Amino acid sequence: MASSRIQATVRQLSNTFKKKSRFDIGIASELPPAYKKFWREWKVLKPAAVHFIPQESKWKRDELTGFQKRSDQRRRVPHYWVPVLKRTVVRSEVLNTHLSVTVTDRTINLINDHYGFDHYLLKTPACDLVSMLALKLKKQILIELMNGCPRYANNPQKQKEIYNEYKTYLSSYTPEEIEWYGLTWYEALSKVAKQKEAQNKPVPLKNIYRKKLVEKLKAAESEDKNDATEEISTTTSWLSKMNPFGKKDEA
Repeated sequence: MASSRIQATVRQLSNTFKKKSRFDIGIASELPPAYKKFWREWKVLKPAAVHFIPQESKWKRDELTGFQKRSDQRRRVPHYWVPVLKRTVVRSEVLNTHLSVTVTDRTINLINDHYGFDHYLLKTPACDLVSMLALKLKKQILIELMNGCPRYANNPQKQKEIYNEYKTYLSSYTPEEIEWYGLTWYEALSKVAKQKEAQNKPVPLKNIYRKKLVEKLKAAESEDKNDATEEISTTTSWLSKMNPFGKKDEA
C-alpha cells in the first residue's frame, strides 16, 4: 500500500517538473498544430541514411582514422569527404518555370527517379530535403495546386492536365498546414506575433465616433421617414372626410 502511494507521488512529481519543450515557452506556446506537424517532419523525423550505414549499437570500433598517406615522403594528412556541388537548371511543371539551382549528383538522380522536379519535392519529407530553398519551393508548389494552377489560366486544357497529375499530394495537407509549411522557427514566431498584433490593434477614436455618428444619422433619417408617413396618412384621412364628392357609405 505504501509503495503504491510512493509510486503515485513520484509520477505526480515527474509530471510537475517535466522538462518543457520549445513549444511550451513564451509565444511559442501559441504556435498552431499545423506548424508543429511541419516541425516534426523537418526536425524530429530521422532522415534517410545516405552516405553512412545506420549504427545499431551504442559504440563501434573505428577501423579508419580519416588520415591518408598520399606520399611515402610525407606525413599522413586528414582527409575530408564533402559533396560535389554543381549548377544546373530544373523545370517545375506546376510553377511553369525553369529554375537555376545548385545540386549534387544524388539530387539529380533522385529527380530522375521521381520523373520530375515537382514529384521529387512533393514526395520527399522535409528532413530529407534539408535545403530551405527546396522547402520554400515545395510550399509554393502546394499553394499553386491549392489554387488550381492559375499559371496555366490561358491554357485550360493544360491547366486541367497539370492539376490532375499532382492533385493527389493535396490530400496530405490542409490549407492551414500549407500556410505554415516551410517556415523557419523565427519566421513562425514572427507570424504569430503579427497575428496577435493585428487582433489587438487599437481602433482610432475618430473611427469609433464616425461610426456612431453615421448610426445616429441613419436612425434620425428613419424616424423622419416614419413621421412623414404618419403625417401623410393622417392628412389623407382628413381630406377624404371633407371631400363632398367622395363615396359615402351605403345604408
